[in-house]
Amino acid sequence: MLPEVLLIGDSIRAGYQPFVEEALRGSAAVASGADHGGTSARIRANLDGWLRARRYDLVHLNCGLHDLARRPGVEPSVPLAGYRDNLQAIFARFAELGVPVVWATTTPVDEVRHHRIKPFDRLEADVTAYNAAAVDIARALELPVDDLYGVAVARGWTDHLTDDGVHFTEKGYRLLGGAVAGAVRAALAGEGLADGW
Repeated sequence: MLPEVLLIGDSIRAGYQPFVEEALRGSAAVASGADHGGTSARIRANLDGWLRARRYDLVHLNCGLHDLARRPGVEPSVPLAGYRDNLQAIFARFAELGVPVVWATTTPVDEVRHHRIKPFDRLEADVTAYNAAAVDIARALELPVDDLYGVAVARGWTDHLTDDGVHFTEKGYRLLGGAVAGAVRAALAGEGLADGW
């Protein structure tokens, strides 16, 4: 029987998921749902319900882009302190349930493109701060970190973004999907992950 892997994340996860499924076909059963994402607060509130569907051997988790979204001059949707609290609670719940988790960093944002199209902002400085906070928590708990931010930056991420400055082209999602599949394989095999943090 194949190991069961759950991907939790926002629209970025939805973009790379088909490529993760393709890469892991025959070695892991990859699942997710259209509602498996949003802010860290939403994930925290819904986690038990999502995990109730079946017993997962591994969860790959990514959240942050919804948390750091902000109206101009306004605090992020979930301020950094709240983001930290939510992640600590989410990771604690995984530990209580005995479900291994891989944390994935939030992908970068092209502020200029994003501001031109969206009615709200996402700032690269926030991406960096939220990623640093999340990685600190994950490392303290000895959780593997899948550095999707680093993968995107190393591969010329601005060439793989759509006009909204946050979502990726098919080629970009394929790159991210390959990284996620590699992280999942390593975690299932009990291997550590090298990250850029």
